[in-house]
Amino acid sequence: MALPRAARTQRRTRIQEEKEELILEAALEVFATNGFRGSTIDQIAEVAGMSKPNLLYYFRTKEAMHRALIERVLDSWLDPLREFDAEGNPVTEIRSYIRRKLEMARDFPRESRLFANEVLQGAPRIEDALMGPLKALVDEKATVIRAWAKAGKIAKCDPYHLIFAIWATTQHYADFDVQVRAVLGKDRAGEGRFEDAARFLELLFVNGLAVSGPATGGPAA
Repeated sequence: MALPRAARTQRRTRIQEEKEELILEAALEVFATNGFRGSTIDQIAEVAGMSKPNLLYYFRTKEAMHRALIERVLDSWLDPLREFDAEGNPVTEIRSYIRRKLEMARDFPRESRLFANEVLQGAPRIEDALMGPLKALVDEKATVIRAWAKAGKIAKCDPYHLIFAIWATTQHYADFDVQVRAVLGKDRAGEGRFEDAARFLELLFVNGLAVSGPATGGPAA
């Protein structure tokens, strides 16, 4: 992980750790709103309520702050996929994965937009992570999905595109939240929209992967 400058020069005190978190919280707000290119150190310092020289003691560059945030986001974003259990019931595992991803879209929308902005710019700062740990994890889970299909527990499918489709549909509720709420209207745009989305996406994916007939909540085989 990209360490802040203070962490590289001395053992951090509790106050230093709190300052670093304050800076990263401010950076997250600025980057998620303006993107990397549209953000400045001055903006981040203003949101953090710190002077620019004080901020630069902890993070020497805008890139260092962005890298620290992206690495943290990528690690936490992969947790739901890591929990995908090869020994579990495929229907249960797929439903749980959908719900975990929607919970992250609900609870961490700024982090989702930060990551989306980076990818839209060609992922210049995280290409190594995408081609390394991310690809390795997706390859591992794709093998699990193929094994389920081979065993007749789910319909045959391309596991990579299944994972992409779940990413796209769940993260939509973070990256395009304004659009979602506008289209749903105020009567349906409350927190219940995530539960509505979860029920719909469960039906969409689980029924689509059923070996025969719609899913009823039991094994898809």
